[in-house]
Amino acid sequence: MFMLDVRTVPSSPSLIPGKAQFFVELILALVLSRLPYVSLPFHWLESYFHELSHAIAAVISGGVVSQIRLFPDGSGLCFSQGGWPVLVGFSGYTGAALWGTLLFFMSCLRQGIRQSYLALGLVVLLTLALWGRDLLSIAIMLSLSVLFLLPLKLTYSTLLRGSLRLVAMIVMLNALASPAVLLGLGQRGDAALLAQMTLIPAVIWVALWFAVGLGALYLCWRVVANQSAKAKGVARTLDSGRK
Repeated sequence: MFMLDVRTVPSSPSLIPGKAQFFVELILALVLSRLPYVSLPFHWLESYFHELSHAIAAVISGGVVSQIRLFPDGSGLCFSQGGWPVLVGFSGYTGAALWGTLLFFMSCLRQGIRQSYLALGLVVLLTLALWGRDLLSIAIMLSLSVLFLLPLKLTYSTLLRGSLRLVAMIVMLNALASPAVLLGLGQRGDAALLAQMTLIPAVIWVALWFAVGLGALYLCWRVVANQSAKAKGVARTLDSGRK
């Protein structure tokens, strides 16, 4: 009978970070998202996903999007007509958090990390072609497409995964922090507009967005925690096999 010695089985590196690495990367993402100038492309990215989510919600609910505008300070606007206004208004911060979660999951794919970067870059370019109208927004979207397409020159998939994971965390952290700013905007912003349409206080909408942002981070943490639990189980199996 053929017997397999578990001690001879090579261990492949995990595509999912460990718990300690997750927290280190989360802290690094928090620092990078607060650094002057360095954080600017990431604020553009969060704003892009925010406005793209508005646009997608408008289209799927029967509306029409005329343009997406992005500004150097990290703010943005989505111009649409028709659709379900409540869905469109709620989708911005919600969508940004979910996009961040998707980026994190994409970084954990066993295969296709380069294809993931390519797909994200093409999505940005498609958005530019469909809804980019002013030169400033076009320039920002081109910069964001480079952010995804330029790393394709890297040869190490581990670095690609780590970079995408870091971007994902920054997007989620920005999506988590941005709604709180709305509380000081008075009659401006998504929360104020939703409050006018639904008579639900703006603070409730901000709390919902905050909960969605925390939920997005928790989903990523559960992936990490589950992987750590599996790794411990494999380690115990290997240990018992040596005895």
